[in-house]
Amino acid sequence: MVKVDGKLEQTNWEAALFSFAKKLRQTPSSGIAVIGGGLSDAETLIAAKDLANRFNSDNVFSEEDFATGSGGSDLRSNYLFNDSIVGIEEADALLLVGTNPRYEAPVLNARIRKTFLHSDLEIGVIGSDVDLTYEYDYLGSSASELDNLLAGKGQFAEKLKSAKKPMIIVGVDAVKGPQGSALLGKVQQLADKLRNNNKDAKVLNILHRTTGHVTALDLGYKPISKFEGIKKSVKLLFLVGADEHSFKRSDFDEDVFIVYQGHHGDNGAEIADVVLPGAAYTEKEATWVNTEGRAQKGYNAVSPPGDGRVDWKIIRAVSEVAGRTLPYDTLQEIRQRLVEIAPHFAHYGSVEPSSFFKQALQLADTGKATQSLEVKQKELAEFWMTNSVSRASPTMADCVRASRRHKESPHAEPLRLNAA
Repeated sequence: MVKVDGKLEQTNWEAALFSFAKKLRQTPSSGIAVIGGGLSDAETLIAAKDLANRFNSDNVFSEEDFATGSGGSDLRSNYLFNDSIVGIEEADALLLVGTNPRYEAPVLNARIRKTFLHSDLEIGVIGSDVDLTYEYDYLGSSASELDNLLAGKGQFAEKLKSAKKPMIIVGVDAVKGPQGSALLGKVQQLADKLRNNNKDAKVLNILHRTTGHVTALDLGYKPISKFEGIKKSVKLLFLVGADEHSFKRSDFDEDVFIVYQGHHGDNGAEIADVVLPGAAYTEKEATWVNTEGRAQKGYNAVSPPGDGRVDWKIIRAVSEVAGRTLPYDTLQEIRQRLVEIAPHFAHYGSVEPSSFFKQALQLADTGKATQSLEVKQKELAEFWMTNSVSRASPTMADCVRASRRHKESPHAEPLRLNAA
């Protein structure tokens, strides 16, 4: 689709690609920016980054934010679930910081519950006092509670100190914002202190809600906070499945040209001048990286509907029309490009051990962290609509209505859900 007189109108692939390519050639490198979304796959993200680089732009950003302190996303140990998800079952003390795993990562939360029931796992929470389906010591909602643990104050500090296999799980939202780097630094100090019991222990684990964010960080994308400084100078914005933002066209220069590539026509499509129909995760063979840093393959169950195409191939076509052809034509070739950037993409299904924990600590922000660590997702209704796919689902909408109805009237007759 292409915007004509302020309205998006249907067009063909040739017209859409030529419109995008023309704008690429006309825009100075400093005015080109790419934002990758939470459901974006590795092949698409590297193609989008390479396209920007072909036009001498390094303005590539993940839609999620992340702390810039402690080496930021340059060190994988800063942003991965370093102990692995299976490692939860070996832990004897667990600290949850700014996360509600029951709704942010239900399968992971089931492992925590299993370990709690079978191994007497000691759990402490800094954040929201919510029902996690297991008992825990509630330490408070302020990041300043970390200072008490560092000082060895309180009963839970003693439990952490005596633990043989302690773990800290930090929600990714906790390390965002002005004090995000300071909080990451505090958690790293605590992890290092607990690591003295076992030099091989990782202890620190970041819990992400979207696989696209981890994949983007692995490929050299910058946190979205760095986009704020250049937003007004952007002339061509390429949204690659980016739908979770709160951007409005008024946030940019009046002559900005926005291209959205994705599926389900969500928030990104609303502000776009050109819409390129891509494929959902169920409609393409692609690679993603999970919160542990594990590269995983996905396979298509169905084909993209209508004129939808596999995303990296769309970007490859744009590059050819624009006269800066990307050097890969097949899935095998673009995956080889991934390996050149990040060698762990050569090992599907395995986790590359993280390192440089000491170096990250040396680079850590030593400022104060006093922000509230209350989580966003506290209710079941918020669980059913967390991305563009679920927001477009009539079934998920029914689940939200049923959940809210049950909360208001627990004894009312349940709603009948759509069978579609």
